Amino acid sequence: MPQQIIYQVDAFTDRPFSGNPAGVCVLKKPAKEEWMQHVAREMNLSETAFLVERKDGFDLRWFTPAVEVDMCGHATLASGHILYETGLLPGAGKARFHTKSGLLTAALTTEGIELDFPATPAEPCPIPDGMAAALNVPVSFMGKSRFDYLVLTDSEKTVRSLDPDMSILKKYGVRGVMVTAASDFPEYDFVSRFFAPGAGINEDPVTGSAHCCLGPFWGERLGTKSMRAFQSSARGGSLKVRLQGDRVLLTGKAVTVMHCELVIS
Repeated sequence: MPQQIIYQVDAFTDRPFSGNPAGVCVLKKPAKEEWMQHVAREMNLSETAFLVERKDGFDLRWFTPAVEVDMCGHATLASGHILYETGLLPGAGKARFHTKSGLLTAALTTEGIELDFPATPAEPCPIPDGMAAALNVPVSFMGKSRFDYLVLTDSEKTVRSLDPDMSILKKYGVRGVMVTAASDFPEYDFVSRFFAPGAGINEDPVTGSAHCCLGPFWGERLGTKSMRAFQSSARGGSLKVRLQGDRVLLTGKAVTVMHCELVIS
């Protein structure tokens, strides 16, 4: 009896052991939600993606070790990477993913894999009680998107040195908190970090979906529709962000690190 294969892919990087690792599990048929959550907990990565082929693409769901999430960029990039690498999808074809956030696509380009995601712009909001103390950084702007809080601070140095109080950030009832600043280096336009203790991830190494909020925010501030971004976590990762109406195109690379057989059905 063939066993279920699970891949581990480092996304938004061209080097192994950097970027954001994601699990990718291509299923022959839909699986029970409880089983997928158990597998994601066993993988213990920020997200594990589960795909099932259908006539017009793939059903795609994402699970952290603790919960199912409505949108995940790096695990979608990892999924596209595996479909192209294993030949499940021809290189010239566009991957169509049916998700809780609607139809998402992935396509091979000369710069990597380009994801087409909905923009999730942040609206200005008051600073929630305790957040300034939890982050311990100057707050120049505070906003809230469909999923997360966005905090603009004064410098890349401040972003890199962040050491937030996760016990406080866990209490806000959102997926996560992104902190961002302009980049000090010419190869990038802005930097960020992303904290999601409420979703079981203290810090996500590279968060593609957060750039659906960061892209419109920085595009308006910088007066451009095309940007380079770096997420300055310990692993680090980079991506290209391009604005197209109410969509955000995210381009990054990915590297398969390992695959294994799941022997428990």
